[in-house]
Amino acid sequence: MYILGINAYHGDAAACLLKDGILLNAIEEERIRRIKHWAGFPEEAIRFCLQDAGISIQDVEYITIGRNPSAHLLKKAVGAALRWPDPKYISDRLHNMRQVVSVKSQIARMFQLPEDRLRPRIRHIEHHRSHLASAFFTSPFEEAALISIDGFGDYTSVMMGVGRGREIRILQSITYPHSLGIFYTAFTQFLGFPHYGDEYKVMGLAPYGEPRLVPVLRQVIKPLPHGRFALNTTYFGHTRTGVRMTWNNSAPVLDKLYTDALVQLLAPYGKPRRPDEPIEAFHRDLAASVQQTTEDLIFHLLHDLYQRTHIKNLCVAGGVAQNSVAMGKIRLMTDFENVYLPPAAYDAGTSFGSALWCYHQQLQQNHRAYVRSASLGSLFNDDQIEALLNERQIPYRRMEDKDQMVAVTARLLAEGKVVGWFQGRTEFGPRALGNRSVLVHPGRPDAKDLLNSKIKRRESFRPFAPSILKEYVPEYFEQDDDVYFMEKVFRIRPEKRALIPAVTHVDGTGRLQTVHRDVSPLYYALIDTFRKITGLPILLNTSFNENEPIVNTPEQALDCFLRTEMDALVMGNCVVVRDQPSPG
Repeated sequence: MYILGINAYHGDAAACLLKDGILLNAIEEERIRRIKHWAGFPEEAIRFCLQDAGISIQDVEYITIGRNPSAHLLKKAVGAALRWPDPKYISDRLHNMRQVVSVKSQIARMFQLPEDRLRPRIRHIEHHRSHLASAFFTSPFEEAALISIDGFGDYTSVMMGVGRGREIRILQSITYPHSLGIFYTAFTQFLGFPHYGDEYKVMGLAPYGEPRLVPVLRQVIKPLPHGRFALNTTYFGHTRTGVRMTWNNSAPVLDKLYTDALVQLLAPYGKPRRPDEPIEAFHRDLAASVQQTTEDLIFHLLHDLYQRTHIKNLCVAGGVAQNSVAMGKIRLMTDFENVYLPPAAYDAGTSFGSALWCYHQQLQQNHRAYVRSASLGSLFNDDQIEALLNERQIPYRRMEDKDQMVAVTARLLAEGKVVGWFQGRTEFGPRALGNRSVLVHPGRPDAKDLLNSKIKRRESFRPFAPSILKEYVPEYFEQDDDVYFMEKVFRIRPEKRALIPAVTHVDGTGRLQTVHRDVSPLYYALIDTFRKITGLPILLNTSFNENEPIVNTPEQALDCFLRTEMDALVMGNCVVVRDQPSPG
């Protein structure tokens, strides 16, 4: 049984294909269209999933989407009535609903079929149920407490539940207008980071400040009994205008979320920052305070969830789950002992979440598979790579086998070279995990400045992540866990920080990826070979891109390499070294 899952008409549009409950492939539309967080209908992603599996749309039994216009109809009607004088809000909501319910006609047009000839049946799955399914049904747990936290989806911002076997039971939801995701995004805008998906910049800036404004932010959002919280809607515009997002089949754009009242509240301490203005002490302290407040509220929710369930296993999803600093503290700050996040906890993951909800919850199927690898996207062979290099007249050397390629690459890295690494399938999710990565020696003290200024061209305060061989985690970090998708931040042991300055953030932490021999054998071999040369079982791993989506094809990887200051490019078994005819 094939199920095609999609996230559509929202940021991070994506598609995936399930076969008998197993995730065959998945890709985000942005990787193909080359526009970050691409929103709209994921036509190219759908085509990829079907072609990669060698099937047609008529082989698919169900198409699922992680949106359900029928969910919370009464609450939506009341909310619309409160804003009835605003014709733009009403028009936007009707337009969005029409798009979501038009999936069948969109698919039929895409494949030039009459609607009544289209075999797959369409299933609309509520947004947060899709998030919960994306985490639980890919986890190793037979039983787990579940939580999804984001901005809004189908009028809900938080959903808690319990997963057992093939069934998810909902315990509690927090609905419009209260949202921890909206709180964080509003302050992301206030701090001068206006683009969709910029929240991670606030998380990276936070350790440079002091959380002295937490008492002030308690006037903006506060915890309530029984695992709830409330926004003070005086400070947010969405209660009057709705959360307006525009995209026109490209990058999503959110309207300003905060009001002048928030500006006035914070005026004694500082003012909103424009994107072109310098970051001052107030902005650093505000970022720290927003991060601290967010963590406190996440743990408040989780304490209540544990009291309801008394289950030691936890699955987390939703956009707020991308806050890897908070995710890394869950085992320290709550009674949960085992924490799993899926490879795409944010909205792209509702593609496979909706498909899994349909498969298990609606169709009552039992086959589950623990997802430990995000290698689900495009794949290219050495012949394709070599043809490109020859066509572009790029000097290169094709290694005899993977062992030689790994040995040459490890030596380049040990010498301090910056290496673009293009291997296997494109990762699904926000992180490069050793398939589409830029790699550097973690002991190189100037690596952060070099990468930020000459390759990534991004803000200097943002950290870089360590990929570490799993068996060495307790030697270098204060917590030991499986972190397959670079989804948690742990403290680095003080005695190790000077050895790996390039991956140690200002607060002594690192957003790690644990590399397992049975999950990522080639990447494991590279790091292990590097360890034998340098003594360090770690590489700095950052995504292979330059202010664009992560590269997907050999052409994109080569173009990025040529316009930046990387020293070498390794694609498959082909090695390119800048300004040299071969790596020697």
